[in-house]
Amino acid sequence: MAPDLSAYSPAVLHYSKDIDEASNTIMEQIKAEIPNFENSGLIKWLSYKVLEEDQRILSQFDLEYQNYANNEAVKHLKQAHDSDLESLMTDMRYAQASGLVQETVTRPLIRKQEITEKIDKFILNRYLSLPLFFGIIWLMFKLTFDVATPFVNWIDGVFSGPLTNWVSCILTTIGASPWLHSLLIEGIIGGVGFVLVFVPVISTMMFFITFLEGCGYMARAAFVMDRYMHLIGLHGKSFIPLLLGFGCNVPGVYATRTLENEKDRALTTLLIPMMTCGARLPVYILFVSVFFPNHSGEVLFSIYLLGILLAVLMGMLFRKFLFQDEAPLFIMELPPYRMPSFKSLLIHTWEKAKHFIIKAGTTILAMSIIVWFALNLPWGVEHKKDSILGQTSQIIAPVLAPIGFGTWESSASLITGIVAKEIIISTMGEVYGKKEIATEAPDLNLIEDVKIIFVSFYQAVLEATTNIFSTVGISSLSLEENEEGQSLKGVIKGSFTALQAYSFMVFVLLYMPCIVTGIAIRHEFGSWKLFYISIAYGLTLAWTSSFVIFQGGKLLGLGG
Repeated sequence: MAPDLSAYSPAVLHYSKDIDEASNTIMEQIKAEIPNFENSGLIKWLSYKVLEEDQRILSQFDLEYQNYANNEAVKHLKQAHDSDLESLMTDMRYAQASGLVQETVTRPLIRKQEITEKIDKFILNRYLSLPLFFGIIWLMFKLTFDVATPFVNWIDGVFSGPLTNWVSCILTTIGASPWLHSLLIEGIIGGVGFVLVFVPVISTMMFFITFLEGCGYMARAAFVMDRYMHLIGLHGKSFIPLLLGFGCNVPGVYATRTLENEKDRALTTLLIPMMTCGARLPVYILFVSVFFPNHSGEVLFSIYLLGILLAVLMGMLFRKFLFQDEAPLFIMELPPYRMPSFKSLLIHTWEKAKHFIIKAGTTILAMSIIVWFALNLPWGVEHKKDSILGQTSQIIAPVLAPIGFGTWESSASLITGIVAKEIIISTMGEVYGKKEIATEAPDLNLIEDVKIIFVSFYQAVLEATTNIFSTVGISSLSLEENEEGQSLKGVIKGSFTALQAYSFMVFVLLYMPCIVTGIAIRHEFGSWKLFYISIAYGLTLAWTSSFVIFQGGKLLGLGG
């Protein structure tokens, strides 16, 4: 016979006398506000959510917190616990859980220490954790350059050599008009090609980031950074969206939905654009390879670090003036260390890198064509400076002159970079490109060209392998110049100084999020307000930072 359970009732956890009294009075108010609400367990849970001021839950049940704020029991709790009832409730829950574990779980007197705990004693050490974090990030940059450099040079050689010759030969043979020849060579191959050159760097960096995520270190990084995130009124959980922003700002914005507090979501979203996304990386690599070939990793690391430091500064200002609130508690389960499979690493790396490749074949291709037309209209314009894009850029150039790059060419690249930061490179490829059009078909040796492609790829693989095991410093990243010395690298070297180049990179880091990031912000928050704020403070911060760097560098005699 089944036992009679009618006399039994579910166990009720008691937090403390004060909390139970406040909960009971709130329950009576909820019952009065919602007369047909008979689920006592749910009402009890809602009373706790009222104490925690959980606006998301209260809005789902059409409950207003202000209706309960004047409750004497709630006032007493706030006075006794300094208004931080959410922390109080969290502490009480964990105390309950700890007590239940002690009552029900028997542990051996000598517990074997797991390998994860042994590693964490070192990785999470109070004094070593932060230096280790920066050391690991620096090592990631080093390995990225060591592996990617040979393949960057290989792709650059393929685009500037065989591919350009093949297309030029076909167009000349069929008698294509000069404007079509210019569109395909300068607009499409010159525009998209300059961007695709940097696919190896982005893919390699995404591979190492995926490895750190898969092995369990990224969760530790969030834990390590929690202490420092509190400087800007956030907690370690906000570090995850910021970290995703290094790959692409868009998923970083969407990742803020994991944050419970709306103010935390908004503040984190405003800081994400200062994280160097993969789209900005081609710009940095180009300028670093030209002006800082012997210190590639250090200079690139300084750009990333500058973005983080400015994010901390702006976060403190935003928290003080726009989002005045206490940072919530950070509770996170640390996964065990594990070695991710190589197949898994490749799959996840491809998922991250294909976004960049797809963008090169769609958005960047479309913008390269638009930029080509903007540089050739009015039709038949003799100099690109007199084109629609050139004239527009000349209006903006004087504003950029005090920060080191007041030319119409650099202004044009920044204008088109509003759509996507990779387009800055493709625009430079077109703006600085030659105007001459071949009238005769170039010499074509298909078999020899294919042989060169495969041999140079094999050499790139050998060089990358050698670099990994090399104990010499950072590999210098460089784009090979073609025979005529007219590559983008050569033109950039003659148009900027090292100081101007660094100022330009800082401006690209900060000046505004791309349009796609703005759409993501609009989708997540229901308005364009945060995007407009990010544009306003981004442009201000970018100009100010570049001004300090450029003018300060000139005063110190570092060049002009």
